[in-house]
Order: sequence, then structure tokens, then C-alpha cells
Amino acid sequence: MSKFLRQSYRSIERSIPKIDWQIALITILSTLLIILAYSYSFTPYPFLERLVEYTVLPLIVIVLVFRENPKEYGLRLGDWKAGLIITAGAIVISAPILYWAVKASPTLQSYYADRYSPLFFIPILVEMIGWEFILRGFIFFGYEKKFGGNALWLSAVPFALAHLGKPSLETFSTIFSGFLFGWVAWRTRSIIYPILIHCFLTIFTILVASGRI
Repeated sequence: MSKFLRQSYRSIERSIPKIDWQIALITILSTLLIILAYSYSFTPYPFLERLVEYTVLPLIVIVLVFRENPKEYGLRLGDWKAGLIITAGAIVISAPILYWAVKASPTLQSYYADRYSPLFFIPILVEMIGWEFILRGFIFFGYEKKFGGNALWLSAVPFALAHLGKPSLETFSTIFSGFLFGWVAWRTRSIIYPILIHCFLTIFTILVASGRI
């Protein structure tokens, strides 16, 4: 009987794949938070909700559940020299391309023009902190420990899916821009520079779409 039980246990054990619980928790929590943000709004200030959902809650998990330092998830200055050079280069290269794309796309213009308002850049900055922390900080750096460089593409997938409902030209490009944002985080070991680049792209798009530039 005991031999039968041991064999049954080994059979069951072999049928269950080995799962990294930390990767599982990162995947489940980030997916649920993105779905929550997409489906519900609890206040008139969605950018503050994104900061709580995408930054505060993952930070609680990192500190209290993983027992790890948030610096390991990109909350640090990192290689600031490389970060500033990459950020400046991204701005110089992307500005004319983005200007042409917005001017050539009535869909982008109509989608982003209404987002202009006095001090509109403040909620964008707050929102981008949340976006970049959950995607490049929590997901990318969390995945990188297990998957190495493949985490760049893996973390680009939720970034692209989170853009569903936005203009198709932007949405189709996000699998590649998500990879590049991840690369910047990897190269600098910080989410600061993806935040700066993402903020510039969004602010610049709104200014062009609204006719301010």
C-alpha cells in the first residue's frame, strides 16, 4: 500500500509543472491591476488611481511579500550619464517622426487634442510614473531575474495590450516601443529614463494634436 501511495505521489508530482511563485504573483497581480484600471474608475482623478494601482500596490508586494529592495525594480538613479544621453537621443529622433505621424493622422489628432488643458503635464507625469513602474519596474525587472533578456519582449506584451482602444497607429507600434522602453530600463537599471521619454512622447503628441506646436 505504501509503495502504491509513493508511486501515486510521484506520478502526481511529475504531472504538475514547477512554477516560480514570484513570477506567478507578478503576472497575476499586474494583469488584474491593468484590467481593473481599464474597467473601473473610482474617482474623478484616474491619474491618481494609476499611481496607487500601478506603483503603491506593487511596492507593497515587493517590500512585504518578496522582501526585496525597491531599488532592484528600477527605483534608483541608475546609470544617469547613459540615461541622460539616451533620453536626449530619444527626444531628438522621435520628435520629427511623431510630429509627422500626428499631423498625418486625424485619428491621433482627435484622440489627443482634447487632453490639452492648463497644467495638463502634471497628471501625465503622475500617470507615467505608475505606468512605467508596473511595466518596466515590477514586470520587466521581476521577469528579468528568471528570463534574462527575454523579459524585454515578455514585458512588451502587456504594454501593447494596455493600449487597446487607442488609435491603431499607436497601438500597433507599442510592441516595439515597449521593447525599447524596457531596453532603456535595462541599460540604465532605472525606470526614471523611460518615464522621462514616455512623458515627452505623450506631452509632445498632445501639443501637436491640439495645434500648440
